[in-house]
Amino acid sequence: MAEAAMNPVAHGEHYTSFEFGDLVIISLRDGYVDMPPSRLRNDSDEPLDPLPDAVPLVGGNLRLSVNAFLVIDGARSLLVDTGASNSWHSTMGSLLDGLREAGIGRETITDVAITHTHVDHVNGLIAPDGSDAFPELEQIFVGAGDVATFTGPLARFRDRVVAVEDQLAVNDRIVALPFVGHTPGHTVYDVTSSAGRLLVWGDTVHVPSLQFTQPEVTWEFDGDQPKARAARELLLDRLTGLGYFVAGAHLDSPGIGYVTRSGVGYDLHYVT
Repeated sequence: MAEAAMNPVAHGEHYTSFEFGDLVIISLRDGYVDMPPSRLRNDSDEPLDPLPDAVPLVGGNLRLSVNAFLVIDGARSLLVDTGASNSWHSTMGSLLDGLREAGIGRETITDVAITHTHVDHVNGLIAPDGSDAFPELEQIFVGAGDVATFTGPLARFRDRVVAVEDQLAVNDRIVALPFVGHTPGHTVYDVTSSAGRLLVWGDTVHVPSLQFTQPEVTWEFDGDQPKARAARELLLDRLTGLGYFVAGAHLDSPGIGYVTRSGVGYDLHYVT
């Protein structure tokens, strides 16, 4: 029943479009990044050992999908996260290709929401040629604890940053909710449609094959691992509510599913 409310309607190499009641959600695949399994940490902040057999490896590494999400409400849209552009690995930087495939002009993006300011989420504000990726950009919603990272090449966007210090209505469909831990400003975005709700939760989970069944497992780059663990537990509990979906930056592309309880953990069910 949950899956029927979020219906895939079109896809290409770098995007998948979903009907979600009276909204359209477009998942944009920026690419992927390979990371060593030692990034996964136990509650003593030591590499998780042994690694459960259920966790797939590619060439000995964890392969993390990198996704962003466009929420379209008629003529209004909000892009949550922007990918890495050409600032990190060559396996990333396809977000603008995804927009083109989906028939979305860069100039139509006026509002962007950033879950946090790691490079694979914010550096896509700058196109590979150095120009503004979204030339008509007006507002960038960013958790207050991450605003200070808008320096260097990103400094030119500082005057458009809206700092999210507490729960904030981005518009009448989307609410920004600070859930710090992964970074000091990590923020999730709660989207309401006529068919249910969608939580766009950034880096709450990095390895979906493990961190749903064992949500206590953290990530080396969680700035405050106890807070990141607590945020994950709170958000997973919220997602078991009727009609709730989740969109994750590092869930397997296209990165949208729903969550059910399973023993002491949870199961993720991808929308296909």
